[in-house]
Amino acid sequence: MERFGLIHDKLDLKILILYVLSRLPDFIDREELSELVLLDEGVGYFDFTQCLAELQDTEHVERKGSDFRVTEKGRKNCAAVESSLPYTMRVKVDKAIVPVVRTMNRNSMIRTSHERLPEGGCMVEMSMGDGVGDVISLRLLAAGEEQAEKMEAKFRAEAETFYSRVMEILSEE
Repeated sequence: MERFGLIHDKLDLKILILYVLSRLPDFIDREELSELVLLDEGVGYFDFTQCLAELQDTEHVERKGSDFRVTEKGRKNCAAVESSLPYTMRVKVDKAIVPVVRTMNRNSMIRTSHERLPEGGCMVEMSMGDGVGDVISLRLLAAGEEQAEKMEAKFRAEAETFYSRVMEILSEE
């Protein structure tokens, strides 16, 4: 296997995968992880998939469905060897991770759920926190499951706007 990028063998690739995962606050899906790892032209998807599976087998990475995160063992081992990754590769990855981490942090602050009511409809609960507590929490009645799911998706996409509008309405004279 001829390599053209900065990553030249399976060990380098495993370190790169652990490097990416150790900088993320939560689980990440395989496709998003592959995009971050495949920043290097020398890395192929097949090699990435194989190394990720081997990291799972050695308990450096854990899997939940199609999502992955580094284990404590993986984090410790990565910290010990990450300096062996080329500096330019680390900078490239660190830059690419910023929006992913921002999105993960935002998503962790927004919670939605719903439950069917015996008398019909669904009670939808939606909240957004600031890391200390909830800044807004709503409980609304939806006509059914479909409407509840739409409400949840809309809140997840625009929670900050909901908060701003509610504050604006409640603060009007």
